[in-house]
Amino acid sequence: MQDRIGMAAGQIWHFLNENGESTPIKIKAHLGLSNTMLYLALGWLSREGKVSIVPFEYTYKISLIR
Repeated sequence: MQDRIGMAAGQIWHFLNENGESTPIKIKAHLGLSNTMLYLALGWLSREGKVSIVPFEYTYKISLIR
């Protein structure tokens, strides 16, 4: 399972690197991830200090930490 989460985290990182700041809904739609896999991967990236997650209206804005 860790391999799958790591792969999804990599996909999200590359998506944000190419497209800039985004919301979970846009990331999920573009990458075709399940809710569970999306949030597991975002947790992974957050724990590693790779992404910033800030509240925005009724969702969150996610961006890479450079």
